[in-house]
Amino acid sequence: MRFPSDISSKLPQSGRSIFSVMTEMANKNNALNLAQGFPDFPPATDLIKLVNEGMKKGYNQYAPMPGLMPLREIIAEKTEQTYGARYNPDTEITIVPGATFGIYAAITAFVRDGDEVIIFEPAYDCYIPAIDLNGGKAVRVELKYPNYDIDWSEVKKLINFKTRMIIVNTPHNPTGSVLSKDAVAQLAKIVKGSDIIILSDEVYEHIIFDGQEHQSLARYPELAERSLIISSFGKTYHTTGWKMGYINAPENLTEQIRKVYQYMVFSCSTPVQYAYAEILKNPETYLGLSAFYQEKRDVFRAALSGSRFHIMPCSGSYFQLLGYENISELGDLEFAQELTEKHKLASIPISVFYRMKTDNRVLRFCFAKQNSTLEQAAEILCAI
Repeated sequence: MRFPSDISSKLPQSGRSIFSVMTEMANKNNALNLAQGFPDFPPATDLIKLVNEGMKKGYNQYAPMPGLMPLREIIAEKTEQTYGARYNPDTEITIVPGATFGIYAAITAFVRDGDEVIIFEPAYDCYIPAIDLNGGKAVRVELKYPNYDIDWSEVKKLINFKTRMIIVNTPHNPTGSVLSKDAVAQLAKIVKGSDIIILSDEVYEHIIFDGQEHQSLARYPELAERSLIISSFGKTYHTTGWKMGYINAPENLTEQIRKVYQYMVFSCSTPVQYAYAEILKNPETYLGLSAFYQEKRDVFRAALSGSRFHIMPCSGSYFQLLGYENISELGDLEFAQELTEKHKLASIPISVFYRMKTDNRVLRFCFAKQNSTLEQAAEILCAI
């Protein structure tokens, strides 16, 4: 029995996430999974012990809605030490169950029917559905292939009275590009004198390479005053399954986010918050992350040096793009499927992150893996 027969959701055109599709395909074909962005190595033993310690100490009931105060306080210290920005832990920092949740809560708090939100494609796949569900319109700007730079003159032309928000993501998923100081200056110039809110997705903030400095919008007071900055413990501490992140934003913006957040989930895992509050007391646990992942990036790239793939720049995140224009005429989704089924290696096609399915024959590979996994994957790719 089906009732009613014509029922549909508020996202009738959406299918399953490409991450679910490719991971399922990897499992079905017993393939190495360099598609979905998660480590195949465990988090620090000390962190796991701290969660257990929190449970034993009785941190098992609801945390305060904005998060445990000791965690918010250490985040405030960390942000000031790292970016020179002071956020009030009581009124400007909110702990959320994962960065994706934080992004959704932030968009829901501010985007109304008819509002326009500028995003940059290829765009992480949670942005547009959140905009759509809240009655907004995603205005897409394509990053310029092959370096995935932003044409700020194009962005400026799209600004109008309907522009409510601009979403930036640095280091960028899926391309691994990062915003430069000049790019941030261009953004500041464009929004100056407007009431445009910036949502800055900075979940890979501690994974940036070759001596570059992460240009958090928290560094720039004229941008920080209008920015919702999203961070992720899962990316920093190899705990993607724990789903924990936080939002730094000025008090007036935080107040509006919390109005929404309290009715969505209210609070998140108390013992996990306790554990992060303790481990953050050691700055080396996040300050050493860039070197840790740069070594993995370099191992993977060196192992691919004899392949026919085009090894593209990777300045941050834990994703390496590979072009296959010298190997196959297949579209990237078809080639990713063939690579998984025939060669037992799963990746993510980049065209799925574009509205128009722009296909430059590029695949994304996650190198948050053990070196042995990366070397095995490279051996597969070099044989193609």
